[in-house]
Amino acid sequence: MELIEKILCEENLQKAIRKVKKNKGAPGVDKMTVQEVEEWFNQYKEDLISKILNKQYKPMPVKRVYIPKPNGKQRPLGIPTVVDRVIQQAMLQVLSEIYEPVLSEHSYGFRPNRSAHMAMEEVLSYLNEGYEWIVDLD
Repeated sequence: MELIEKILCEENLQKAIRKVKKNKGAPGVDKMTVQEVEEWFNQYKEDLISKILNKQYKPMPVKRVYIPKPNGKQRPLGIPTVVDRVIQQAMLQVLSEIYEPVLSEHSYGFRPNRSAHMAMEEVLSYLNEGYEWIVDLD
């Protein structure tokens, strides 16, 4: 099965919808809530899949909000629409199965069950062992 077909298969999309609903989150620029997304997919899924397969799908603009930081400043945050989050989640589910097994054990960014704190613990461990150089690759 081709990659796009795996991403857009019914089982994967339903799993993505459940995950997005479970994560909750605010509506994007279209104001659709996570509670409304399942009904939307029931109504428009075939049209959405057709647009994606025909390379006609364009994600909606991302809503920009600012959240306060402890130091008084604000951090910008982008909120995609719920439909775009479902598509992103569907892609993540399939691509993670392919790439997670081959990523370095020393890679922490945006990985399941890993965090920046864990990365810093590894860095401190290496520093304590006498290493002097740290390389951060992106």
